[in-house]
Amino acid sequence: MTAVARRPVTLLPWPVDGWLLFAVGSLLALGIVMVASASVHLDAQRSGIGHLGKHLVALTLGCAGALALWRIPVAWLEKASPALYVAGLVLLAIVFIPGVAHKVNGARRWVQLGGFNVQTSEFMKLFLILYLAGYLVRRRVEVVHSLWGVIKPLLLVLLAAGLLMLQPDFGTTAVLVAITLGMLFLGGAPLWQFGLLIAGLAVVGGILVWFSPYRMERVVAFLDPWADPYDNGYQLTQALIAFGRGEWTGVGLGAGIQKQYYLPEAHTDFIMAVIGEELGLIGTLTVIALFAVVVWRAFAIGTRAEVAGRPYAAYLAWGIGLWLGLQAFINIGVNVGLLPTKGLTLPFVSYGSNSLIVVCLAVGILLRIHRENLTGEGAPRRKRS
Repeated sequence: MTAVARRPVTLLPWPVDGWLLFAVGSLLALGIVMVASASVHLDAQRSGIGHLGKHLVALTLGCAGALALWRIPVAWLEKASPALYVAGLVLLAIVFIPGVAHKVNGARRWVQLGGFNVQTSEFMKLFLILYLAGYLVRRRVEVVHSLWGVIKPLLLVLLAAGLLMLQPDFGTTAVLVAITLGMLFLGGAPLWQFGLLIAGLAVVGGILVWFSPYRMERVVAFLDPWADPYDNGYQLTQALIAFGRGEWTGVGLGAGIQKQYYLPEAHTDFIMAVIGEELGLIGTLTVIALFAVVVWRAFAIGTRAEVAGRPYAAYLAWGIGLWLGLQAFINIGVNVGLLPTKGLTLPFVSYGSNSLIVVCLAVGILLRIHRENLTGEGAPRRKRS
């Protein structure tokens, strides 16, 4: 008798992860609503499509890109990962070409393209994860047994970090370094090496803060924002007032007042404070729970890929889970005063075309890995005996 392959069981007509799709879809829907609420006063006296219109355009592009990546085999991404990393470095360097970069608040991070500003550092996050996943597969033994195997990828990350610090973009630099350390740990780096690297990087970070007046001001304001509530501590105190006004259930959607020129960057970096004010503690905890589902599904997808003998897909899924969870944690931590102020958006929710597009692309990759887990596509071929 000929064995018949069993078709994978799924609750949806397509091979996608239902929990991941639900959590991401909920965050995207909430983002549309909250961007509209947080930016309505900014667009009241302006012509054009406005913040919500640009957000919807970016969401459309991101979903189209996610669908395209859902159809591309992970093996292709593995082959292209070194070239994509180099492309990421080129994108970081482009902003230093005279006449190309677009400055915002003194930072040189954007390239003007049509009617949109392209923030090249957002793409580097995904390109770095694609490259590191391939490195951990190729150099697994070296990473586990040699300190040099751990240092080599850090040198490449420090090259990107140097370009980012010149922009300057300390927040993205911290995210890239944290992602690298996390993936190296998952790749089997010994604990003593891991601890030594964290200690060294903490010293470097402390030096960067100590010799940078504006970073030192942010740290001081974080430690005691009420000591200077009208200057250095202004943004954090306004965010805390927003959370305080929200209490359990919020003041009502659209009824928040902190977003009306009191809280700077309410539609981007501090959109979580708007959620806290208008939807209350219940809304805040719901957002945190949705991000927990996203990270859970990313690690579950990666674990299943590892069991199936597809280590690159596993490291890629784990890296994406680390990135999304870490950035959400930093953004929420900044909003509630647990971390110093950083210019990082809340994935899927904040206004920010580049960030929204890139996180949608990352979800498309996760869904592709899940698809290959279910269908067996991209599985390693067994050698004939």
